[in-house]
Amino acid sequence: MPKTYFRIGQIVPSSNTTMETEIPAMLAARQLVRPERFTFHSSRMRMKTVKKDELAAMDAESDRCAALLSDARVDVLGYACLVAIMSMGLGYHRASEQRLRARTEENGGNAPVVTSAGALVDALKVIGAKRIALVAPYMKPLTETVVDYIRHEGYDVADWRALEIPDNLEVGRHDPARLPGIVAGMNTRDVDAIVLSACVQMPSLPSIAKVEAMTGRPVVTAAVATTYAMLKALDLEPIVPGAGALLSGAY
Repeated sequence: MPKTYFRIGQIVPSSNTTMETEIPAMLAARQLVRPERFTFHSSRMRMKTVKKDELAAMDAESDRCAALLSDARVDVLGYACLVAIMSMGLGYHRASEQRLRARTEENGGNAPVVTSAGALVDALKVIGAKRIALVAPYMKPLTETVVDYIRHEGYDVADWRALEIPDNLEVGRHDPARLPGIVAGMNTRDVDAIVLSACVQMPSLPSIAKVEAMTGRPVVTAAVATTYAMLKALDLEPIVPGAGALLSGAY
């Protein structure tokens, strides 16, 4: 009989309030159209301010979090900080995913690991995007790091906006209703896709459909991409109603 119950492990910055909101909301919406059911289990890494040194110290705690979550025998782990991964060096998401999975194996709870950074760059490939516009909540230097990372993965970032919110709690309080207006001021005419939130902490889910309708372009976010990657890792259909093109069942 096919498995229909899955435990979702989440490696979360201590000040993150959105990863445990948007991803459960998407998978709850999926439960209305598919039989699988999900529970959510988190382990936290200390981080309050989105600065490079604090991000590096936080990332060093991710091994502990992966081991602790494997105690619960979760079926997949999602690492919920895109900029922490991208600030650790080009291509670092691959090393992080491999290392954290090894921690679960060592503990007898082998499970695939998805990073929001790796999920986002992979999602752009899935939808066939080559040229994108991007919105991020970070200060400009960290946003430039994110843009460089994505460019290194083979994508042209035609336009980007840094909202310059240093406090991670404030990132989580950013009103997603502001995002369509931000995108309206960007060059989206010649892009293939829009990254509406290059951060799993900045809420964006309520605005995805509006921005897709407004621009005529597929919209992805770090949270949407992470959800897609986790569903694929679980060998489940990546379908979530109301979460944009990536999770529409078209890919």
